[in-house]
Amino acid sequence: MKKIVYSALCVAALAAAPSCSDFLDVTSPSEVDGNFVFSNPTTARAALDGAYDTWRDCASSQVFGDGWFYALDVAGSDIERHPEKFSNQPGRHWPEVLYDNGTYAGNYTLGSYDKDDESGAYNKLYAVIGKANAIITAMEEAPNFEEFMSAGEPSELSQLYGEAIAMRATAYRELCRYFGDVPYNTVFGEPASGLTSRDLIYEKTIADLIRVEPLMFEVGKIPGYTDVKKCFSKTYVQGLIGRMALEAGGYQTRRKDVERVDAEGKTISFETLGTENNDAVYGRRSDWRDFYTIAKTYFHKAIEQSGSARLVLTDPRPADGKRVYDNPYQYFFQEMHMSDAVYATESIYEYPMQQGGGNDSRPYSFGRPSNGGSKKAYPCKNYGQGRMNPAYYYGCFDPNDMRRDVAATVTGSKGNGTEMLLPFVPDSKCNGGGISLNKWDENRQATPWYQQNRKSGINGPYMRMSEMYLGYAEACAALGEEGEAKNYLKIIRERAFPAGKANTDAFITKCGGILKAVIEERGFEFAGEGDRRWTLIRTGLLPEKIKEIKELTKKMFEGLKTKGFYKFENGNVISSYIYTKLVDAKSKYGFRLTAQCPDKNDPVLYPGWRGQHDDWGSFGCTYAETPKTNLAIVGLFEPVSAEKEAELLADGYEKVEWGKELAKYETEYSDYLFYNYDYVKAPIYLVPFNPNVLSSANLTNGYGFSDK
Repeated sequence: MKKIVYSALCVAALAAAPSCSDFLDVTSPSEVDGNFVFSNPTTARAALDGAYDTWRDCASSQVFGDGWFYALDVAGSDIERHPEKFSNQPGRHWPEVLYDNGTYAGNYTLGSYDKDDESGAYNKLYAVIGKANAIITAMEEAPNFEEFMSAGEPSELSQLYGEAIAMRATAYRELCRYFGDVPYNTVFGEPASGLTSRDLIYEKTIADLIRVEPLMFEVGKIPGYTDVKKCFSKTYVQGLIGRMALEAGGYQTRRKDVERVDAEGKTISFETLGTENNDAVYGRRSDWRDFYTIAKTYFHKAIEQSGSARLVLTDPRPADGKRVYDNPYQYFFQEMHMSDAVYATESIYEYPMQQGGGNDSRPYSFGRPSNGGSKKAYPCKNYGQGRMNPAYYYGCFDPNDMRRDVAATVTGSKGNGTEMLLPFVPDSKCNGGGISLNKWDENRQATPWYQQNRKSGINGPYMRMSEMYLGYAEACAALGEEGEAKNYLKIIRERAFPAGKANTDAFITKCGGILKAVIEERGFEFAGEGDRRWTLIRTGLLPEKIKEIKELTKKMFEGLKTKGFYKFENGNVISSYIYTKLVDAKSKYGFRLTAQCPDKNDPVLYPGWRGQHDDWGSFGCTYAETPKTNLAIVGLFEPVSAEKEAELLADGYEKVEWGKELAKYETEYSDYLFYNYDYVKAPIYLVPFNPNVLSSANLTNGYGFSDK
């Protein structure tokens, strides 16, 4: 990296310059003129804003947008799956299914998810760390550092310093999630090489966050910002401490050739589950309760000191004619479809995406699919990488849970302003792939960006309030405080159900206790958002939940093949056939885009949260004189009698293969569901270092991966 000489015009060069290779070959930190840049908040904020750009690029392209997040987190759990044939995408599907119980790890090639250059997650995360280290080192060398750090209260400069610490911690957390043990360095100008135990990284990073937390401002109260959630706040740091403490004390697969020591150099003991796999073990620290206590403390702080972020318990939207809302969970996602300047009420931190710019993965990758072209379509092409396991959609979601229709949908968009059914044939867009994630959809944008795909401008919701409640409930439950855990579980659960329908006590009993109930609830709350896979790994529940979904899926296919239907315990029935027809919703209801369904007997409004934009015509979409835009569906959750079938066919409905088509692809939906995992061996869920990283950082691969 070239020597940086700061001036009022080039402060932002700090954030524009170093890539990972630059970070590994830098000049002395003394060459950063921290006395000039970090002696006042204006220039310090300018430098930090540039570092945020580096983090946002990494987040959107690698760890909360595309990259490994796209390949693994959003499609690799008992809840979620991928849309295409397994053989079409080996680069993402082999790690998704734990590398054939670990036996395929030695044959795995990286493909497109971590190329042997600087474009992958590893290098981009170290670019973030490099920028953060530069700022942290410069601020620590500034003459006023001790003054603002010892003041005992937040200031603009201590806030900025805390943001840089949080940025570095966030990057290390993501590195540990994907790679396990990684190089660790906190000093700008010194290369990071050799493996450091993730346990040590967690301890030191959590300690850094605890040190700066009292000197930061709550979200919405940062000086110079009015309720803007694009910066790391005290509330974010509290949530991040909670996240990392649960992970530090949770189960992970660890290679045996890395020394496990704590921050004081003492050897760490572990409690293990199952058997070894590829010279790695699956376990958690014996002192895990200490970390869960930290998590409990800081999740509760985040709830109590949430600033402008709050959990929405009552939907503030008034009824819009016949269109009914009354779903506070749904409201969060609707807020994310408003203008660029709007941050959702429940958000603690969102990385911002500008409409018309960037490479936005929502809704292209994780939203409702569309067959539209890449430009000037209604809406444009959306691939739909995140799909829902049919057995989970039908058999695990309570029919009264108002999150189900927000999380998943059986319809997409043709791209010409009309709705279509999503078939189960393996494919992408609306050509196949089955039940899709539904939380992001350009049809829902107040002003959709129809000119080109991947430009919708929907932010990445990286941390929100419901996680604080469920994280606190989890920590309480694990520590034996079941009454407190239940209170916070009820808050989240009851807002997702009509009054009196949550049945929390029965839910806890069904799950086998309060702790498992909290984890299950987290699955419903964050379905399709890439949370489930990692949550099951760190809680040790991954083998159990894989077995449950595989057994339920097998029963579903047996019923479809032998009886033409399968009835789940919750009363839902998946049948061989359903019945559909397009209708003119605008004339009938006054709108096309549906919200909460007020009548489950209405085939246009049920399931809810679908349809099409109310006025694509104002954006150039040419409709027929009386356009039929919305798909009416009958028989999705209950069987249709012969008499009813005759009525439907006479009324213009089409009989469509549904469960019958699904049964044709049992290999894809059942056999490849965590292919060959035996529920006993340590799960190999991590990803290998690429050859460039191995050589430049003096590393070796573990977990059965090749070093070539």
